[in-house]
Amino acid sequence: MGMTITEKLLARAAGVPHARPGEILTVDVSWCMTNDATTHISIDMFNARLKERGIHAPERTVFVIDHNVPSESPTTTATQNKMRAFAREHGIPLHDGEGVCHQLILEEYAKPGDVVFGADSHTLTAGAVGAFAAGVGSTDFVAAMVTGQTWVMVPPTIRIDVEGTLPEGVFAKDVVLHMIGDLGADGATYKAIEWGGPGVQALNTEQRATLVNMGVEAGAKSSVVEPDEETLRYLREKRGADVDTGELLASDPDCVYERRLTYDLSTLEPVVAYPHNVDNIAPVTAYEGTAVTTGFVGSCNSGRIEDLRIAAGVLRGRKVLPEVKLIVAPASKSVYMQALKEGLMDVFLESGAMVVNSNCSVCFGNQGAIGEGDVLISTGTRNFPGRSGSQKGEIFLASPATVAATCVGGYITDPREFV
Repeated sequence: MGMTITEKLLARAAGVPHARPGEILTVDVSWCMTNDATTHISIDMFNARLKERGIHAPERTVFVIDHNVPSESPTTTATQNKMRAFAREHGIPLHDGEGVCHQLILEEYAKPGDVVFGADSHTLTAGAVGAFAAGVGSTDFVAAMVTGQTWVMVPPTIRIDVEGTLPEGVFAKDVVLHMIGDLGADGATYKAIEWGGPGVQALNTEQRATLVNMGVEAGAKSSVVEPDEETLRYLREKRGADVDTGELLASDPDCVYERRLTYDLSTLEPVVAYPHNVDNIAPVTAYEGTAVTTGFVGSCNSGRIEDLRIAAGVLRGRKVLPEVKLIVAPASKSVYMQALKEGLMDVFLESGAMVVNSNCSVCFGNQGAIGEGDVLISTGTRNFPGRSGSQKGEIFLASPATVAATCVGGYITDPREFV
């Protein structure tokens, strides 16, 4: 019996010939990542119990300050200073205000065949380049940082076969929201999601990252796309022609999936996730006309250059309604600089949008926090009460095109009118 790509990734990392769902393996970790939301907890645990053990491979541990940048309080500054000092002391790579952790791992670190564990739930993003990537708690992160290994139970795999091409006005964000709506918020709990088929092969790596990133919103342990020539193109573009492209693994024809879903992209339409759960999915037309007060384009899910191009395409030559606040946060410094080169920042500023530094921003509620009665339409990852500010505000999730179109009219708008 063959193996899925996820089973192959874990078997390879464990040094065993086969892996089956339900087996518990001890795997070598390629990259450990943590950010300023919880790193102080990990540092305290390390200093209290494990300091004498040291860090297994400092060069393969990555610290990222991205959730509250710039710092909004003395308490946050103290927490971030603890990270900075620890990274300097131990020779750990530190990204300080350079972008969202998951985007940086995708741009600079993860490659096909890697195993990535991060102390953040959206670590799944690295699956876009054919890595096994999963979020863990602070305790598991510290253990992996110290030993270079961790345990994992091999998850069963849900295969998503994608056919066709995206119609005008429909984007990767719409695709992943459709999937979450079908599976439900717990439909993939501790399972791997595998995206494949000609429809996915036609997407670029940035679009694939949008798909895998939100697998956790269906409960997934990991989410992956089989690496291919597009993966290699992306890695070489980001890291140079001589980059280590890792090992391109693929699922065997006779592997066993727990479940299969099929999507024909040509039949999909723009959708929103309406308050207050990510699996509350409806066509954008169902909420067309709903007034909004704030829009956000950014986050680890939809802050890449592809997303900024989409939003700018809608906003070019148009104005954001004065009563609406639109905030744009590029996912990394490199995305920001590319947007500058392409003139996208001119488009945003001329439209009346606000462009902020590369960080989690509105998705985490640390910039442009919504207040009581506010309605946010966002390309972020979650729409729970209080996620982006007041618990008495409402959050809709949508594609960059839908967000931009909505901010022009002041109410939820079908982007196909603009694209």
